[in-house]
Amino acid sequence: MDIAIIGGGASGLAAALSAGEDLQNRVTVFERQNRAGRKLLATGNGRCNLTNRNASPEDYHGEDPAFAGPALYRFGPEETLRWFASLGLVTRTEPGGRVYPLSDTAGSVVDVLRLALEARGGRIECAMPIARAEKRGDGFLLSGPLGESFRADRLIVACGGAAGARVGGVRSGYELLAGFGHGCTPLRPALVQLKTDNVWTRPMKGVRTQAALTLERDGDVLDAAFGEIQFTDYGLTGPAAYDLSRSAADAGSGCALCLRLLPELDRAELLRYMTAKRDAFSDNRAENILSGALHNAIARTVLRRAQIPLDARLWALSDSALELIADTLCRFELPLRGTLGFEDAQVTAGGVETAGFDPETLESRLVPGLYACGEVLDIDGDCGGYNLQWAWSSGRLAGLAAGGLLEDLA
Repeated sequence: MDIAIIGGGASGLAAALSAGEDLQNRVTVFERQNRAGRKLLATGNGRCNLTNRNASPEDYHGEDPAFAGPALYRFGPEETLRWFASLGLVTRTEPGGRVYPLSDTAGSVVDVLRLALEARGGRIECAMPIARAEKRGDGFLLSGPLGESFRADRLIVACGGAAGARVGGVRSGYELLAGFGHGCTPLRPALVQLKTDNVWTRPMKGVRTQAALTLERDGDVLDAAFGEIQFTDYGLTGPAAYDLSRSAADAGSGCALCLRLLPELDRAELLRYMTAKRDAFSDNRAENILSGALHNAIARTVLRRAQIPLDARLWALSDSALELIADTLCRFELPLRGTLGFEDAQVTAGGVETAGFDPETLESRLVPGLYACGEVLDIDGDCGGYNLQWAWSSGRLAGLAAGGLLEDLA
């Protein structure tokens, strides 16, 4: 059986390897770029956070997040790691369940996938964007950019999403599936940096810290996150900011980000800490009252926002001044200006409507023999390896189903 896969990213390579487990299947991957896995090489800052051991369907989003359940239950993180081990990849788990290749380079992940596919007789046609795909009888006809034509008995669309345009993000998958009658939900950038009023973030540019974040409008909390953030000259980046970016892209105007700095300490503990510092080091400058607890750039910015002179002596700070500092630490508000765009996003929120596909096989309900997997579908995950897990889970499910091997799925 001839199986064509459009897209040589994470889900496409997983689908190709899975379909190729039956050596009678002739598998061809059509990749528009000059090499397969280019976007995969950029994940995790080049380290490739390939899964998260804590991944479950609750970590995913879309109009119907439950759609991801069958693929994730059949081929979850532990099955993924066993599968990669069988391909020769050695991994390590870091705090929070994040899993990386032991080599600390995404190239190792791409290499084991590519070499295993070659060993099973699969082909990767690079620099071959598929301009058109149509149903012809019991199979499919694919057209290349120069009029080349390819026939296939089964077709898997694994083109990825619009995010990460610099490393391969495209909209072609949505267009190809639209040609078969599949609709698409609105597309928004997700796992992307947040833009805020930068009056207070610019002085802290480049500084990282742990914080509790809430996204609010008129006092109502729309979403919340906890973890590392990094201040930038336009707003915030870092895992906790990424976790709020999907909601921020949907929220519209009139929202604010509220940061709780030093989230490990409640207001009373902050006051006790600063009072003890004032009493023990009364002749120190006020800018040092949070030294030992916060980065100096953050501490100075907090004091400026609380309108505390940096050169005042600690003995001169009243209890009410300490309360102002504590209030600022507990609620450091930044008006939200939106998010950066698809060029900077790690993943696309939205995609091809999942209602048009069978979640148990990822086969189209409209066109027999047509499958879709990965980011092209309206499923996206949280930050921390969850989106690559969806790529492996959905790619393997689609590949085995298209290749007539679904009963072999672990």
